[in-house]
Amino acid sequence: MVSGLWASGLASLGVHMLAVCAVPQARQGGLSLPAFRVRIEALPIEGISADLSGLTYNAQSDTLFGVVNRPQAVVEISTEGRLLRRIALEGARDIEGITHVEGSRFVVVDEATHRISWFTIEPGTTRIDLGAAPFFTLDLGGFANMGVEGVSWDQKAGTLLLSQEMLPARVLAIDGLEETARGDGLQLAIRKCALDLPLGPSFADFSALSAHDATGNLLLLSHMTGAVAEFSPAGEPVGLMLLWAGRHGLKKSVPQAEGIAVGKDGDLYIVSEPNLFYRFSPQAARAW
Repeated sequence: MVSGLWASGLASLGVHMLAVCAVPQARQGGLSLPAFRVRIEALPIEGISADLSGLTYNAQSDTLFGVVNRPQAVVEISTEGRLLRRIALEGARDIEGITHVEGSRFVVVDEATHRISWFTIEPGTTRIDLGAAPFFTLDLGGFANMGVEGVSWDQKAGTLLLSQEMLPARVLAIDGLEETARGDGLQLAIRKCALDLPLGPSFADFSALSAHDATGNLLLLSHMTGAVAEFSPAGEPVGLMLLWAGRHGLKKSVPQAEGIAVGKDGDLYIVSEPNLFYRFSPQAARAW
């Protein structure tokens, strides 16, 4: 079934590209993904051997945070792809995504249990116990490895965004997390994000996502199709970036992209299992 989905994604990608190219990117206020070029390609992160996934950018520390499995941990990474520290993560089964909310607050998602937990990471944090952290659980069906794969905090909307990998591939928005985290009772409201294109045929999976704070746009990553798509807050297509050899200066295709984040200068960061780091920069400076 997976190979069929992958083939379906490739077969319809040309139609998707034509639709995206027809959108005036400057008017939409997008990142202009076609103009990005790779600056750091497939750099193995020393100190991480396998299972790197999820990625988020913290503007306050100007660093990136990701997650790894076996053993479960949160890792802090420089914007040049250097491991800065590893934070032990207890009480987790299969952490796949992480997002920075504000200050020292972070959210992680456990794909195996469909559990969303929030906690704090301080400069001296060396251990996180999810058993003692606030959480809620989503019922996404019986596929243990097809649950929530990505998570991102939309600063402009004050909304938590989640991507379900496949069956079905979809993006969910959760409102009320701030109120719930403050202890004002369960204030959560969940809705499906309406995207203007039929991404099911175009993208075989949603492996990660990232909200771009400056524009409010959404970036969706598919590791099986090897592409990043950008959407406006209204769900309209803004841009497309193919992670294939020969595109955007890449010498080789990105093998298994599992995390994506945007830095303060507009650089795009992607991590790929087992431990590869990519940094893409726009050819010209952008003003948002």
